Amino acid sequence: MRKTIHFKLNGRPKSLVLDRERMLLWVLRTDFGLTGTKYGCGEGLCGACTVLINNEAVRSCRFPVEDVNGKEILTIEGLARNGKLHPLQEAFVRHDALQCGYCTPGMVLTAYDLLVQNPRPTLEQIIEGMNGNLCRCGSYQRIIQAIQDAVQEMKGSPVL
Repeated sequence: MRKTIHFKLNGRPKSLVLDRERMLLWVLRTDFGLTGTKYGCGEGLCGACTVLINNEAVRSCRFPVEDVNGKEILTIEGLARNGKLHPLQEAFVRHDALQCGYCTPGMVLTAYDLLVQNPRPTLEQIIEGMNGNLCRCGSYQRIIQAIQDAVQEMKGSPVL
């Protein structure tokens, strides 16, 4: 059965005709060409596929696209504004927290969600908030430092 859904993707209205069940990850990558969202484990365990849905971090590999009807999706491609990287993205670059870069989009968007929920997290809260995201290169220390740096720069306002 064909069904049309409507949603916002990186601030722009979109519609999509569905004729079968698909996961959001594959729609983002194949239908919209947004390859920043990565396929990692396919089980929602590694965090490489993380996107924001209504400002909440979600594992897109396990999220049916039909469930985004009426919602707002933000991918790593939509985080920058007017050609300027978001402070989290800039901090990841400054701290070299993107060694191979595969986990970076999911890490940045998970950190964004963390900072929306808690704009001034402690070190322990950052570690706990990022605990579900895996980095194959082991750049965890630099990732944590980048988030701490971004917190200072954003002065309590992750949504810039």
